[in-house]
Amino acid sequence: MSDHITLVGNVVGDPEERATRGGDPIAAFRLAVSERRFDRERGQWVDGHTNYYAVSVFGELGRNSLASLHKGERVIVAGRLRLREWETDVKRGVSADVVADAIGHDLRWGASAFRRTARTAPAAEADSDDTSTSETAPGGDAWAVPGEAPADPRDDTSTGAIAGAHESAALVEVGDATPF
Repeated sequence: MSDHITLVGNVVGDPEERATRGGDPIAAFRLAVSERRFDRERGQWVDGHTNYYAVSVFGELGRNSLASLHKGERVIVAGRLRLREWETDVKRGVSADVVADAIGHDLRWGASAFRRTARTAPAAEADSDDTSTSETAPGGDAWAVPGEAPADPRDDTSTGAIAGAHESAALVEVGDATPF
């Protein structure tokens, strides 16, 4: 049974690149999660207790984390919680480890620009003689289907216009308060 957890906190240090015994990449970083509450007596926000989590990130998510995350950035991590007991000659304790399933910047505190990355084929697929399953569509999007796009029935090739475009444009007037 897995304990799923979602954390919002600050990256303590730049993620480190590590590897599994099999050589697969892992990104590892610590996440500080502080309780923040409003103190009515003082009229200001105060920080409460801080919990620290060791976050491990595997595969493509790990590679993207290494390229995207930096010390001090506020992020949201969703993953599986693992409590790990440890012991040294001097003391013993419990570490809260998280295996991340998804990570993103907390946009409440800043802006982030998404950039799609090229996906790498798994080793078994790369060795296959059948290239139809690993072919990349034009433009480098591995998730897109290669080949020509289907013709748009609304496309009027004689004028270069798309039929119906003027109707939808007329529905949105300048000053319309609804952005969607």
